[in-house]
Amino acid sequence: MKKKPTSKANNFKLKNDPLESKLTTIPAAYEGQAYDIMVHAWMGKVTGWLSPASLGLATFDWLSHLAISTAKQLDLTQKAWKSLSQFIFNTSVCFGWISCETQIPCIESRSSDHRFKNDEWAEAPFKIYAQAFLLYEQWWNEATTSIRGVSKHHEDVVNFTARQILDMLSPSNFPLTNPEIIKTTFIEGGANFVRGLNNYTEDFYRIKNNLPPSGTEKFKVGVDVAITEGKIIFRNHLIELIQYTPTTHKVYAEPILITPAWIMKYYILDLSPHNSLVKYLVDQGHTVFMISWKNPDGSDRNLGLDDYLNLGIMSAIDVINNIIPDKKINAVGYCLGGTLLMIAAAAMAGRGDERLKSITLFAAQVDFRDPGEISLFIDQSQITYLEDIMWEKGYLDGSQMSWAFSMLRSNDLIWSRMIHDYLLGKRRPITDLMAWDYDTTRLPYRMHSEYLHDLFLKNNLVQGRYEVNKKRIALSDIKAPLFVVSTIKDHVSPWRSVYKIQLFTNTDFTFVLTSGGHNAGIVSEPGHRGRYYQMDTRKAGDKHIGSNAWLEKASHYKGSWWPAWDKWLVNLSDGQMARPHMGNSKKDFGVICDAPGTYVLQK
Repeated sequence: MKKKPTSKANNFKLKNDPLESKLTTIPAAYEGQAYDIMVHAWMGKVTGWLSPASLGLATFDWLSHLAISTAKQLDLTQKAWKSLSQFIFNTSVCFGWISCETQIPCIESRSSDHRFKNDEWAEAPFKIYAQAFLLYEQWWNEATTSIRGVSKHHEDVVNFTARQILDMLSPSNFPLTNPEIIKTTFIEGGANFVRGLNNYTEDFYRIKNNLPPSGTEKFKVGVDVAITEGKIIFRNHLIELIQYTPTTHKVYAEPILITPAWIMKYYILDLSPHNSLVKYLVDQGHTVFMISWKNPDGSDRNLGLDDYLNLGIMSAIDVINNIIPDKKINAVGYCLGGTLLMIAAAAMAGRGDERLKSITLFAAQVDFRDPGEISLFIDQSQITYLEDIMWEKGYLDGSQMSWAFSMLRSNDLIWSRMIHDYLLGKRRPITDLMAWDYDTTRLPYRMHSEYLHDLFLKNNLVQGRYEVNKKRIALSDIKAPLFVVSTIKDHVSPWRSVYKIQLFTNTDFTFVLTSGGHNAGIVSEPGHRGRYYQMDTRKAGDKHIGSNAWLEKASHYKGSWWPAWDKWLVNLSDGQMARPHMGNSKKDFGVICDAPGTYVLQK
């Protein structure tokens, strides 16, 4: 059937349409401050997106209180002398100056710290380097914490900054103090440095030319990843909606709508065929729809959270209802997409809209009081500085966000890579998940500003102050059952923060805590070695139990949590039906193009 040139679904109107606004206009609230905005935008090119004023305030708060804390100063002095005496004794024993039958290390590295795990670090003099560094690191941790009067946020900022500086100065980062580098250099005659220089030159060239890292070319979107068969059946200014082709003769009556985060691209849930959650669901007999967000540019600066709600989730739900009428939807949200889904669900529940059969959240928060270490970068000074940086281009570049997340795990994501790639001259093979992680997106000025102010700073969603279409919403209105997945090592959405969702809802609540991190724990296909999880359900009206009690109570399981989720969905289903058509051309939702579409390819 010939496709009509226009579609009712595509006749949309953006609130504060960016195409009709003057992009260079300074907001009325900032009149007279245009110079400051330009200066901050220029400074941002030097400082990244970190506010020097925010760091200065935190440092002053810490130093001024430390200066008048005599007891803390005395305690730090005593600990310094104790550590020094232990270090001198252990060093003397290590070099044979003092005889001792057993030598106990001055300090043990954390289980998560892999810098000194190599057996060669147990030999002199490298053992001495490691012990001295760990003692120094421990002392600075004591010096930047537990000082009466310092605000918790400022304390965290100063402690984090000290860790970043110390991580940079670790003996593992230098050729003359790292035994593995010395050994490799001796064996290879320095060839490792030649390869490392080549690696550095290639990386520098790629960064300067906005090219992805070496090895990512093996994972081309639509060719190697994001290849589950499907069609784009709807497109507006913000999303493309993918309907995946069924692989079973019959499907469960309730379709699944997945809302991914727009901070990164959707295909983390459709990587290679062996670890694609989408393919797994389709093969189990589910009809799956996926939102693919546009990668915004400067012309989209005025897109806000309301646009992501109306043009995103709500438009997708309307389209699905036209393709599979009279059937409720199993809605799924990942990370920020999950937060947006809960906003949509509360708004729908508040007006009596019962089109959601269930809600599943992957590593998503609604309470941002304890959002993890990312809160280090969130305060009024930092947000103001960030807004000025975004104002110049109209968006926050995804690489800046990725750098912030990398700083949270600098040992694993920055310094270990420097050692491996540049000093040892090796290259780690790029995986599909790593290639996806490098495929960053931009965040519109208005949306990101609203997100930081309304959710992070003010925590409006759980305070009952968040408004949708000028009407306050309440998460407690949600009656659809919840299936919430969190991960043990999540540094973006800490699991205890995710667990608190049940405090603000009054419905059946199934919570899953799985091994892995924010991304790897979700991409946890059956057969993945070493995976395990805990799961437990709280019925509506049951008494709340704390997170520690939940850990003791919840049942333990080996393997992937995917089959458990599939079983949960099946138990909720009204049964099976014939496979639906791809789109619905009679209602102007005909097939536009093959998946993965065009928006996911935008750079």
